[in-house]
Amino acid sequence: MDELARLGVAALVGEYHSVVARSAAARADALGLPFLCSSGVIDALTEQPTDWVARLAPAQSHGWQIYADFLLGAGHSRIAVAAEPSVYWASGARILRDHLAPRGGTVVELDMRALTPTAVCDELVASRATALLLLVGNPEPAVPIVKSVRGDQRLAEILIGAPAGQPEFAAWATSLGDDGAAIPFLRYLPDRLSPLGVRVETALRERLAEAPSFVAFEGYDAVAVLADVLRSHGVDRARTAAAWPHVAVEGTRGMIRFSRTPGISVWQWVWAAVQVVDRDPADLDRFRVLHAA
Repeated sequence: MDELARLGVAALVGEYHSVVARSAAARADALGLPFLCSSGVIDALTEQPTDWVARLAPAQSHGWQIYADFLLGAGHSRIAVAAEPSVYWASGARILRDHLAPRGGTVVELDMRALTPTAVCDELVASRATALLLLVGNPEPAVPIVKSVRGDQRLAEILIGAPAGQPEFAAWATSLGDDGAAIPFLRYLPDRLSPLGVRVETALRERLAEAPSFVAFEGYDAVAVLADVLRSHGVDRARTAAAWPHVAVEGTRGMIRFSRTPGISVWQWVWAAVQVVDRDPADLDRFRVLHAA
């Protein structure tokens, strides 16, 4: 961030990972550098309210509460989370716990610093959890955990979930094969793309030789928004930051506008569509929509 600021960039766009986005947003705020966050979802993107940062992705509390509602609707009220130490995973576990508890749900946390994938299976049996959520990195240790749980006959009925979206990517299916199916995750797509979205999907599919992930649409929308702002307001950093509340851009997933939202410290699109989907066991390249909001 410091190097790009010294180079004189007008604005920055990104970032795929919430923890990285949080660091980038804090530095952008300190430097007075406009930053459009495309994919990072963690609620506290900056510690204090800022006018320099805007975000396209839904806040983690919004998406993960929808995921919790999906779990309850599917009959899962005793949830285990296999978690690594991270501000992002800790935030996710807290959102789930706070949303499930008033509705009769419980969350049992399994510390992946201390447990092997085999030990995770033993803990799941002892906890009587009916769902295991992967709040861990991919491929390690997510892939070994899935293989271990899928191979344990004691856990044949347990649901494995990955709210952060690890199963979205082709490498997941390559690593796990059939074991990677039927693992629900969050993605930020509507039931139907806008006409622009359809055109972008076609173009990306041709270039990638496969269907684009939802992250591709986040990236395209971020570039479209930033291009519109720079065309309309020029490259002065202060003018760019002042333009966030005036954005009205057609994106691949609908009209994009930013507003102030309680509990969110940056300019926020309220909200991109949220789906809970999984890979179809009958066709790993096909995604089934299980829940939408």
